Amino acid sequence: MGKVRATQGFFTVERGCPTCSGAGQIIKNPCSSCGGQGTQKKDRALSVNVPPGVETGTRIRLAGEGETGPRGGISGDLYIFIEVSKHKIFERDGLNLFCRVPVSMAKASLGGEVEVPTIDGGRSRVRIPAGSQSGRQMRLKGKGMPAIKTVQKGDMFIEMAVETPVNLTARQKELLQEFEELSEDNNPETNSFFSSVKTFWESMKG
Repeated sequence: MGKVRATQGFFTVERGCPTCSGAGQIIKNPCSSCGGQGTQKKDRALSVNVPPGVETGTRIRLAGEGETGPRGGISGDLYIFIEVSKHKIFERDGLNLFCRVPVSMAKASLGGEVEVPTIDGGRSRVRIPAGSQSGRQMRLKGKGMPAIKTVQKGDMFIEMAVETPVNLTARQKELLQEFEELSEDNNPETNSFFSSVKTFWESMKG
């Protein structure tokens, strides 16, 4: 049914009928809307449940929402591929999140606390150790992204960015100048670097 056979010597070749396209029948007066296919294409909005923890490339399957089979056949499935937009505050690496937090020069020197946001809309307080430098990271365990279909969660890492003050008043400049004159022994990284530079220059003379 819906097939034609052709004999060539000892061989018989069977293929779909070119007239009915293998359907086994010909519709003499096809519907003007569907052309005899039994289906029409229409746009339809679907509600998709996105589970927590999805990332770019995650695939969600909607059973029976794909293309309808010919002449009333079974419908296929629809696959949704997720693409996650970039966040203004957080950067993601797998289940872990990274948040760059500006810290004043005084707070980085003296120590203190900062309040940071979490991905679920909450807040956490992070202790800043005295003498912290830019790039130092603190970890908030379990404050990262959730893993799909499990209770596991990643961590959130707070990266400090020590901010240099700008638009100083004359008095502020005076105080900073005084501080600079009194802090020769308080900058070990600076002293170590320029000591190495001095040694390098001296070695080049020889």
